[in-house]
Amino acid sequence: IDRLLEINERVLRGILLRAPDAAYWMKGCSSLGSLRFAVLVGIGGSKKDPAQYALIDLKEAVDPVAPAAGSAVMPADNAERVVAGARALAPNLGERMVPVQLLGRPIVLRELMPQDLKLEIDQFSRSEATKAARYLAYVVGVAHARQMSAGERRTWRRELMARSASEIEAPSWLWNSVVDLTATHEAGYLEHCRRYALGVAS
Repeated sequence: IDRLLEINERVLRGILLRAPDAAYWMKGCSSLGSLRFAVLVGIGGSKKDPAQYALIDLKEAVDPVAPAAGSAVMPADNAERVVAGARALAPNLGERMVPVQLLGRPIVLRELMPQDLKLEIDQFSRSEATKAARYLAYVVGVAHARQMSAGERRTWRRELMARSASEIEAPSWLWNSVVDLTATHEAGYLEHCRRYALGVAS
């Protein structure tokens, strides 16, 4: 309960919290073999004031796949590591996440919001897709800027401002790295599904 109270400042101590429903959440192959629950939490409620509800996602944090930089200080607990990364990359998401322990496993507890839904590009018009891409680029850009010194940021800004928008083209190394990362992610995802299916079958 104390961890739930930390997620939303509107929830004050002394207000009744209850869980009308909860279920194991089988969402994609990445959750196979790991704990994943969706919990409906009722907040307060009386005859005069109906209860408010929040949907909470509890997901087991697994070992990292990507190596960390040698100089990086990373939490040993997987859930704490995931939350620290989210708060650094997207504070508006990370501040709604807390690391907890459930059944002896590291769990990330998060309040789900509409903006947390994965983007399905097919449902967007060209204009909407452009706006979404611009926003996501902004999030990544801010995250990278935090890792640069003031001098490095000025150099990057001069480089970008010296060229018009029509002339800016992603460098080949950036394009190749994104394509390789996407391909590696998809291959790893399918391999995880295959291993899980073989394990269940045996």
